[in-house]
Amino acid sequence: MMLHRSSLALGILAAGLVAPAISSAQPVSGLYIAGGVGASWKESVSSGTNNTDWNVGWTGVASLGWGFGNGLRVEGEVSYRENEFDTLTRAGQLSTGVGGVNRQVGLMANVLYDIPTGWRVAGVGINPYLGGGIGAGWLQGSGIRASYPDGGSFTIDNGSGWNFAYQAIGGVAFGLGQFVPGLSLTVEYRYYATLDADFSGSNRNTSTSGISRVSGSAPNQNQAVLAGFRYAFNTPRPAPVAAPAPAPAPARTFLVFFDWDRADLTDRARQIIAEAATNARTVRSTRIEVSGHADKTGSAAYNQRLSVRRAEAVAAELVRRGIARNEMTIQGFGFDRPLVPTAMGVREPQNRRVEIVLR
Repeated sequence: MMLHRSSLALGILAAGLVAPAISSAQPVSGLYIAGGVGASWKESVSSGTNNTDWNVGWTGVASLGWGFGNGLRVEGEVSYRENEFDTLTRAGQLSTGVGGVNRQVGLMANVLYDIPTGWRVAGVGINPYLGGGIGAGWLQGSGIRASYPDGGSFTIDNGSGWNFAYQAIGGVAFGLGQFVPGLSLTVEYRYYATLDADFSGSNRNTSTSGISRVSGSAPNQNQAVLAGFRYAFNTPRPAPVAAPAPAPAPARTFLVFFDWDRADLTDRARQIIAEAATNARTVRSTRIEVSGHADKTGSAAYNQRLSVRRAEAVAAELVRRGIARNEMTIQGFGFDRPLVPTAMGVREPQNRRVEIVLR
């Protein structure tokens, strides 16, 4: 009894230590299925001077469950375990001719809790979980036999039946939702036992050559480590990642220059305006700003009117080039926004301009 209790404690501790090393799947909500396979250890049994040991076998489980979305889950489970008879030690001596196999079926009702950790590594959410269950366990000893060192032997010919079963579960779920929504990889430790199992058989005594019937009961305790998968049916699909909105095209500016105190267009000015009109149609601009400017010669009022006349001249040429007037904003700034800062009275060619800005 001390052995299986310590093994149970170590198993649950190991499951708890594995979890922090890695990272949480979303709590299961609604219907899910799960299954796994792994290695099974049937604990040795001692009776009087006899001690029986079993080979490492295998186990498989399948379950159908329901998650409440808050970490709690309930499920029904069917399991199978199989271990071959390994050794019989009698009074410190190994027996020969050992054979047979122990088979078990469990029908269990489990309650589990997914511990909310929020751990995540490389996009994989990780949840440790704990649980337990009760139910019915069927056990069969098939062909269990051994020959004693003194020449006697025994055979178990009736070792099957149903009994009350119980188990403890500790595991870690690795959410694989980025690959298949609702899918998790699970790694589990399980302790499974039933009440003492009855058996009967025959015993042959070498000294008397007599064969006698034997019967009794033996404890049935098992441990297992399994790997498997769990799939939750109603896990929401991840929202598609929206493509980033294209960055707005940068504004394009065209400069049209004028002679001093003039608002008529030169040939070069018409070429620049034609280029601006072509670009406006190509980039499908939503707004065209036409802004007139002047240098700092003359009065502010005169230069304000002159800047507007220059802007109107450019706008008229844009209309002639196919740009609708209602697509343009036309304004004059006089000499308030010089391209090259100067003192009053200075004739600066770059300040006598119209800016065409395509937005």
